Amino acid sequence: MSVVNVTESPNIQIRDLQRRPAFLMVLLAIFFSMLSLIPPVFVIVIGFDTGWETVKALIFRPRVAELLSNTLLLVIIAVPLCIFTGTLLAWLTERTTLAGRRIWSMLAVAPLAIPAFVQSYAWVSAVPSMHGLSAGVFLSVLAYYPFIYLPVAAVLRRLDPTLEDVAASLGTPPWAVFFRIVLPQLKLAIWGGALLVTLHLLAEYGLYAMIRFDTFTTAIYDQFQSTFSGPAANMLAGVLALCCLVFLTLEGATRGKARYARVGAGSPRQQNHLRLNGLLSILGQLFPSAIILLAFVVPIAVLLRWLWLGGIENWNQPELWSTLRQTLLLASAGALVIILAGIPIAWLSVRHPRPLYRVLEGCNYFTSSLPGIVVALSLVTVTIHYMRPIYQTEVTLFLAYLLMFTPRALINLRAGIAQAPVELENVARSLGKTQAAAIGSITLRLAAPGAAAGAALVFLGVTNELTATLLLSPPGTRTLSTAFWALTSEIDYVAAAPYALLMVLIALPLTGILYVQSQKLAGL
Repeated sequence: MSVVNVTESPNIQIRDLQRRPAFLMVLLAIFFSMLSLIPPVFVIVIGFDTGWETVKALIFRPRVAELLSNTLLLVIIAVPLCIFTGTLLAWLTERTTLAGRRIWSMLAVAPLAIPAFVQSYAWVSAVPSMHGLSAGVFLSVLAYYPFIYLPVAAVLRRLDPTLEDVAASLGTPPWAVFFRIVLPQLKLAIWGGALLVTLHLLAEYGLYAMIRFDTFTTAIYDQFQSTFSGPAANMLAGVLALCCLVFLTLEGATRGKARYARVGAGSPRQQNHLRLNGLLSILGQLFPSAIILLAFVVPIAVLLRWLWLGGIENWNQPELWSTLRQTLLLASAGALVIILAGIPIAWLSVRHPRPLYRVLEGCNYFTSSLPGIVVALSLVTVTIHYMRPIYQTEVTLFLAYLLMFTPRALINLRAGIAQAPVELENVARSLGKTQAAAIGSITLRLAAPGAAAGAALVFLGVTNELTATLLLSPPGTRTLSTAFWALTSEIDYVAAAPYALLMVLIALPLTGILYVQSQKLAGL
């Protein structure tokens, strides 16, 4: 009996320690998650402090109704068009005999490398008459349809064609098979992508400011510039945050609980590919050709034209290379800070999936769904009133990046930590290592690829971020995006072109990594 107790006691001790997460990890997770609550708490508190009469006067006025109408029309028109474009492109490249479909699948994600405000710059400089809702919808579809294409294409690669074969054997025509069998299985991917597109539409500033189309984000920035965080800007930020919450709730309520996984022995068969002949083959080639031409070729061609007109002198600007250095330093430091901050939250959510830790993780996802201008306004107000020494310093700027981009790190960190066997941590603990040492030497080393992927996504986000950087960056700080915006505001399109090209060149390899990852997740 005594022998059994001796041999079992180490295992019991390890299990007990495994149940108790490291206190430091819990403390850090709570700290960073509480920081993420600054913007939503700001929106609530500022409403109470302003008073109902003032709130009513600022919100229930024709200007707000106009902004709400513009924003809702943009979402109602642009999101379905993005769904149609992304889904059709995914179906053509994954489920038909489209010639060169693998090349088309790579080109379909290429527009992600072009920031939305650069897309707008290229089209406005090529077609100066572009403005208003129609231009906003057109450019939004070109900039954001890849957010639909990527998840839908990944699902189409994994679908088992058995159900489609059964439906076809019962005499169901191909179009009915798609709408009755395939499309319902794409619902989760389409809904998730549509939510992402909607949140980007609500947050985007540069694209719509350049085509003179007023949305909540452009109005908030203009109001901030004129009154410096006055009540009107804060109330508009509150309405915008409420819109985000409504769309988040709507997506969650309409997602459904249906399961689409294949259960049973064996492995799924190879996908069937619809043969395109005659007119269908021509139309199949024309559609991706037109989308890639409009979304990628035209912007790049316009950029190259401005670079040609500027000549070599455009590249001899000392400000250009100092701006590039500042951008790379900010993006690298931001990625490092956010990855380090995300480790405790991701580790607790994977190793100890308790309700409290899930709530802590959810706080970060909710705050990141708020537009960058709302995050920036909240930090401006908080730092002015309560933390004046860090106002307009790198600390505030990095805090904004932390609130906005932590989920990009969490998603990849979670995947990496989940693939690191917990038994290895237990063995390290049994050999005398502390929990922190076991996590650092075992789990985080195995999770390094996921952390690197998360860091790459954060790096790209910081490089292209515009609104929060414009409002929060210290005097003298210039990033590629803010320098580009300053030059385009002066209608100096020639001088702005090198900044735009550098952003695209930085984003292209990271977009390629994202495409390769989507292929791996699909089992290719």
